[in-house]
Amino acid sequence: MIGTIIGAIAGFVGGGAVSYFLWDKALKAKKTRLIAEAEAEGEVIKKEKMLQAKEKYLQLKSEHEKFTNERNQKVIVLENKLKQRETAANQQRSELMRDIKNFETEKHEVELIRENLNSQMELIEQKNEELEKIHRLQLDKLEQISGLSSEEAKAQMVESLKEEAKTEAMSYINEIMEEAKLTASKEAKKVVVKTIQRVATETAIENAVTIFHIENDEMKGRIIGREGRNIRALEAATGVEIIVDDTPEAIVLSAFDPVRREVARLALHQLVTDGRIHPARIEEVVQKVQKQVEEEVIETGKRTAIDLGVHGLHPELIRLIGKMKYRSSYGQNLLQHSREVANLCAIMAAELGLNPKKAKRAGLLHDIGKVPDDEPEMPHAVFGMKLAEKYKEKPEICNAIGSHHDEVEMQTLLAPIVQVCDAISGARPGARREVVESYIKRLKDLEDLALSYPGVMKTYAIQAGRELRVIVGSEKINDQESEQLSYDIAKRIQDEMTYPGQVKITVIRETRAVSYAK
Repeated sequence: MIGTIIGAIAGFVGGGAVSYFLWDKALKAKKTRLIAEAEAEGEVIKKEKMLQAKEKYLQLKSEHEKFTNERNQKVIVLENKLKQRETAANQQRSELMRDIKNFETEKHEVELIRENLNSQMELIEQKNEELEKIHRLQLDKLEQISGLSSEEAKAQMVESLKEEAKTEAMSYINEIMEEAKLTASKEAKKVVVKTIQRVATETAIENAVTIFHIENDEMKGRIIGREGRNIRALEAATGVEIIVDDTPEAIVLSAFDPVRREVARLALHQLVTDGRIHPARIEEVVQKVQKQVEEEVIETGKRTAIDLGVHGLHPELIRLIGKMKYRSSYGQNLLQHSREVANLCAIMAAELGLNPKKAKRAGLLHDIGKVPDDEPEMPHAVFGMKLAEKYKEKPEICNAIGSHHDEVEMQTLLAPIVQVCDAISGARPGARREVVESYIKRLKDLEDLALSYPGVMKTYAIQAGRELRVIVGSEKINDQESEQLSYDIAKRIQDEMTYPGQVKITVIRETRAVSYAK
């Protein structure tokens, strides 16, 4: 049994030794192979790294060469610039030296000329002294011959020269005025006549009262109301005086504000049509009518601007234009007048080669200072200019508005066009009515102004104040003085008086010989 076990162990050990030997041998072979593979892989990596290093070296070398070449090029360019500057500096230096030499030469010539001039001046002074002596001797001889001193002779000569110069000046002025009349006046008349011929508008009559017609006189009692309550309420609400008299089927509305009269007229019309007339109803209707009138004012302003082709106006300016419908001046409706002036300005600007749109805009807005919501203490032209400036109108438009009555200096050609067209619209026959008292006073002032001159015997204002006839004494004023007198009177009327259109001054000098046959 023991022997068997020992034999088995011996066989196991012998077999394990053989296995171990074989495993060790295989392991060494594997080790050798791995080492060989690692060496081979190392060689490959080494070669790759060598190639990469070589490529990096070549790249750095090319970049260095490129940088070096660029720097060399910059150095060459700088050298060229330095050479050019050096060449330019040398040229400037040579030119400067040449200029210095020329200056010295010219300086020397100037010195010679100066010396020559000084010598000539000395000779001239000597000659002047000799002339002064000769002149004094001649004056002494003349004083001895004439018996007058030099001052007296000079005074007589000055007086004669004054008279001669005055006579020649008046004839020269007359020649210039005649020539101007043949040229400028002819062209100006042509432009004005063409403008007037191309425009025609309606005229209106200025009123301070409005007549309201009713169907029968019974309605008067209802309008007055019990103890006058209705009429007092209506007057308080509208600010209009309501006159109920014996005029059949008519009530008079009196107020200087046309807008208030229109509100009162429309309110009365609605009250009479409705039939309900009492204080509460009157206040309600008046408020409603006031809103309607305000809307109509704005609508009128918009329609006027559209009709005339004037765009971009501020809403407040449009409202003021619409308000012109209810304002009149000297019997002329302000809105119709402004429309007429706008059309006249556009046509005249076109005739003169200017911008007709700007002229039409200035003509439409020239009287907005007459319809303010408050009452400023300044001329309407200046106030209108301030309103236009406030609502961002262009400076030439504002200047044309402010200067159309000469309160502001004219700065553009639009200003005289607006002034002339305003005069055309206001001064043409039938455009305005003038109060009789002021008309008579203007005629009397014209005659008194001419009578204040010496030598004037009689004066007559004719043709509705458009012509002034001045009769002078033939023994007191000669023909030349009569021309001067007509000029002086015209200048004084222009400076001191206000009048529409123009005034012609005619001076009449005549000699009458009277005898009687007996």
